[in-house]
Amino acid sequence: MGDVLKRSITISGHSTSIFIEDEFWQALKEIAAAKGISVPVLIGEIDALSVGDEKATNLSSRIRVYVLQYYKIFYKNDAK
Repeated sequence: MGDVLKRSITISGHSTSIFIEDEFWQALKEIAAAKGISVPVLIGEIDALSVGDEKATNLSSRIRVYVLQYYKIFYKNDAK
């Protein structure tokens, strides 16, 4: 398992840092490429999904869950 690395990014016009394993960062890059968008835009979309959600966790955790859900759906559809 990879080390947790600090990544500094700008999303929705503000700078922020996330701490995320390199495997998840690489997965974000793959997902963003598949969608034809940049990683910061994808992270902005993930961040926007929880606007108004009082139970929302930190952004790094939401990114991990998003990646897992993306690949779960991807592989489920691929198996059909």
